[in-house]
Amino acid sequence: MTDAPGTYALLLRGEENQEIEVGALGAMIVRPGVYVYVGSAFGPGGLRARVGRHARGDGAQHWHVDYLRAATALEAVWYTHDPERRECTWAAVLRDRSGATVPVDGFGASDCTCPAHLTRFESVPSLSSFRARLREQYPDHAPVEQAGEDLLE
Repeated sequence: MTDAPGTYALLLRGEENQEIEVGALGAMIVRPGVYVYVGSAFGPGGLRARVGRHARGDGAQHWHVDYLRAATALEAVWYTHDPERRECTWAAVLRDRSGATVPVDGFGASDCTCPAHLTRFESVPSLSSFRARLREQYPDHAPVEQAGEDLLE
């Protein structure tokens, strides 16, 4: 992962039932399972800076995901250095997967018309089938890579 811009998905594991407050969205119940949050990084520092901030889990709670990140463990990051903004596309592909649920309407989608940029699964979704679905719908999509929780060590 470099400082180039791109789109990313944080795969976060919730281990126990707990209620958290998510800024203006209000209360959210975090249940055991895997939460996939999709975002983009087109500002200074690109993907490395944005994902690094999320991986560390430090700083002020600015984005919706910051509240969820404080209650979950980061397992992996999917990312692309595609110069096009793909977060709405990725969120739609994830929402359409079998077993996907949207835990909170509007989560991560305050600057678009998507239902949410957060999806919950019972177990980790398949990266290979995610890649295949993106290639099927968007043949020009740049490759999607995966980094583990140690991506910034």
